[in-house]
Amino acid sequence: MDHSDYVIDEMISAKSIAARVEELAREIHAHFADTDKLVVVGLLRGSFVFIADLVRELDLPVEVDFLEASSYGNAMESSREVRILKDLRGEIGGRDVLVVEDIVDTGFTLAHVVKLLRSREPKRLEVCALLDKPSRREVEIKATWTGFEIPDAFVVGYGIDYAQRNRNLPHIGKVRRKA
Repeated sequence: MDHSDYVIDEMISAKSIAARVEELAREIHAHFADTDKLVVVGLLRGSFVFIADLVRELDLPVEVDFLEASSYGNAMESSREVRILKDLRGEIGGRDVLVVEDIVDTGFTLAHVVKLLRSREPKRLEVCALLDKPSRREVEIKATWTGFEIPDAFVVGYGIDYAQRNRNLPHIGKVRRKA
């Protein structure tokens, strides 16, 4: 689909996202209140806007690190093959870790990343996902905290892209072909 072949309908407003991020931060803070430092691991590239907003709402000592895993390429369907393109810079053994994901779809990427990170023996490891599409799940995985549950729609905005476009939208939008 060429970018002129589709339109984007607003699905979740910027205001709704901001309110939900505040709520998520309160719940995460309560869970990790006793931490000496929380390592927030953003899954690139889709989570970068979400992680920036989330960490600014967390009243905790925070370290931010990133991991890039790929299972999509430029296709709308997951390839089910997960590759680690960029690993963490820091060590997470014995540390409190929060994995931040933009969207849990089939679950392959998140399950792969969680397994990889658990093998490094963190003290605690939890997951926060902005969006969840449970109807698409193919592996048993669930985020500890979820921003919004959405139907099986192709979405963009708030960091989430389609072929590297539309990440800069302030809201979550549903992509549909032009009539």
